[in-house]
Amino acid sequence: MTQEFDYDLLVLGSGPAGQRAAIQAAKLQKRVAIVEKKNVLGGVCVNTGTIPSKTLREAVLYLSGYRERNFYGGSYAVKQNITMEDLLVRADQVIRHEIDVTRQKLQRNRIEVISATGTFAGPNTIRLQHSDNHTVTTVGAGNTVIAVGTEATLDTHIPFDGKQVFTSDDILQLDKLPRTLAVIGAGVIGCEYACMFAALGVRVTLIDKRPRLLPFVDEEIADALTYQLRENRVTMRLGEEVSGIETLHNGNGGRVRILLDSGKQILTEKALYSIGRTGNTSRLNLESAGLKPDNRGRLQVNDFYQTAVPHIYAVGDVIGFPSLASTSMEQGRIAACHAFGIEARSVPELFPYGIYTIPEISMVGKSEEELTSEGIPYEVGKARYREIARGQIIGDSTGLLKLIFNSETRKLLAIHIIGEGASDLVHIGQAVLAFGGKVDYFIDTVFNYPTLAECYKTAAFDGINRLGC
Repeated sequence: MTQEFDYDLLVLGSGPAGQRAAIQAAKLQKRVAIVEKKNVLGGVCVNTGTIPSKTLREAVLYLSGYRERNFYGGSYAVKQNITMEDLLVRADQVIRHEIDVTRQKLQRNRIEVISATGTFAGPNTIRLQHSDNHTVTTVGAGNTVIAVGTEATLDTHIPFDGKQVFTSDDILQLDKLPRTLAVIGAGVIGCEYACMFAALGVRVTLIDKRPRLLPFVDEEIADALTYQLRENRVTMRLGEEVSGIETLHNGNGGRVRILLDSGKQILTEKALYSIGRTGNTSRLNLESAGLKPDNRGRLQVNDFYQTAVPHIYAVGDVIGFPSLASTSMEQGRIAACHAFGIEARSVPELFPYGIYTIPEISMVGKSEEELTSEGIPYEVGKARYREIARGQIIGDSTGLLKLIFNSETRKLLAIHIIGEGASDLVHIGQAVLAFGGKVDYFIDTVFNYPTLAECYKTAAFDGINRLGC
């Protein structure tokens, strides 16, 4: 006899992963609810992470005149003396719009939204402490999706105050732009914010214990980003480990002193601490459900995003890398389909990655280093934006598109791009990868002129020429 539950699927968290899982289940005519502890929908993605940071980036590029400086000189700017308020006006508007769109989608699909903090009281039982009246209720769920996301990892030895020493979650609360900034941690978030502040003329120091930026990115692309950061006066302290951080208060509003193991000291106005993120699982009482997270609060899952308890799924940032909104959405869809016995196909190897540094980076497929270590014979074709008319028109002379293909079969293996529009441009190559196409596809295809898409044809000819064809 089948046990009756209040919901067929209960989702903890309203970020992209949770939304997609809930909507997919609702499309299957299931009883679905989302539990969100905050007063706003969208999770970290909409409120403090992806949407705000990418909107701030666009505001920075526009107001600083950064994109136009190749034409009008390094002093060109749309607005002099840019303030945090200037940047936040745009971010606030986009955030409000995205929250409204999210609410409409959930209403359209008749998904119940419960404003409460959810904790497990058993494998199928969730205890809800409601935000509006602080009452406590208990509901049963046939399946549960944990999509609670992450929070900035905090070190108890660091004097966080949200103003002088802060995390990426605090960016929207900054009262003014600093003159100098140290970014501790050169992961994706650290590199993105280092680029933004540098474009605004802030003197940035980027610190990381690893010897190079973004080790999962193709080395040539990562080196190109390093070069651009240095061109924007960013001081790189790679291979350096932070031993301590002190706040110094004086008549000038205070400073931050960062001590490195090498004996160096960095004196800066503010410090952004960006050493990874931790899963928001500490308050879920996972033990009651038979689950145990790792030391970063993350949950282990299988290919269908099931945890160790088969009817409890985990998706999004809470399961770790790649922690992208796009991949999180797909994980939510796959989890919901699997929960109700619906076949769904996904190809993680073809998931694109977008990194919104300045210039932006995007890729799909393996890097040269990975292919070399696996003993796969390959050749490379490159196109530089400065060779393409569109690159000259938009003023991007540093962009690069790189195709990697099998040197024996000519089958396309990967695409790596750095430059304006990289995260859009990569999808052309992604489609060719998906149908197992060869590099010849780009030679035979006619692209609009003048567009950045022409880079594919130029890179394909370059690669074929390297084969002596």
